Amino acid sequence: MKEQFYKYIQILQDQICKGLEDLDGKAKFRQDLWERPEGGGGRTRVIENGNVFEKGGVNISAVHGALPVAMQTYFGVGEVDFFACGLSLVIHPKNPMVPTVHANWRYFEMYDKEGNTINQWFGGGQDLTPYYLFEEDAKHFHQTCKTACDKHNPEFYPKFKKQCDEYFWNAHRDEARGIGGLFFDHLKATENMSMENWFNFVTEVGNSFLSAYLPIVERRKDLAYTEANRTWQEIRRGRYVEFNLVHDKGTLFGLKTNGRIESILMSLPPHVQWVYDHHPEAGSEEEKLIKVLANPVDWIA
Repeated sequence: MKEQFYKYIQILQDQICKGLEDLDGKAKFRQDLWERPEGGGGRTRVIENGNVFEKGGVNISAVHGALPVAMQTYFGVGEVDFFACGLSLVIHPKNPMVPTVHANWRYFEMYDKEGNTINQWFGGGQDLTPYYLFEEDAKHFHQTCKTACDKHNPEFYPKFKKQCDEYFWNAHRDEARGIGGLFFDHLKATENMSMENWFNFVTEVGNSFLSAYLPIVERRKDLAYTEANRTWQEIRRGRYVEFNLVHDKGTLFGLKTNGRIESILMSLPPHVQWVYDHHPEAGSEEEKLIKVLANPVDWIA
């Protein structure tokens, strides 16, 4: 399974990078190959200063070795070995009318000291973080997610949408990071779902990413915007940074397994503001977004 999934994310990285480059029309991804001293490595690709995308990364990695003590405690296990691979991406567009997007699809295995697999699971998802709310875009993103889920089980979309709303919650701000999408973790073999079934589901979601995001970018990338719009975008990016550094489990895992810092922190936007006690003007488009972030919406309904 690990070879099968790692081959898949290598191909998916190529497909996503090409789709984003073609849409941007100027910037190209810079590739950076790296190795982890304890075992494994990755292929980081970063795009910067394009016509459309101000900064973004589409990274894959496959790491292995002894599970660090901090993660042993987190998983509630003793001395075991692990293998983890995945694709993680974050794209920050230049135009404030275009939403930031994040996605991740990953696979994890754990072994005893004799090399026997004692645990394995998939995780991942994709979610959207707009700065200005266009309901058409929110509905499109969520419908694409639902269509991918429904091919495998009609219960998946409402379940994983709810988990996304709960996970990407900035608890210290009491608001959502964005308008959600899908989030799933610890997808293990059951009577109804084999690991091959989960592989087919996770890759279905991965294959839906470009269809979920690129049409939104096409609609919004050439809209006019002001310096005030840009300031709002940078303030909201601050909330994005707060979530990634305070709450995100992927960031925590990377830092505690001696991951590559440049790849882990590629999710951070290049221009951010923290304005003291900032509140949007009553009745404004900015306030409209804040109200939605306070109470997750059923976009399909």
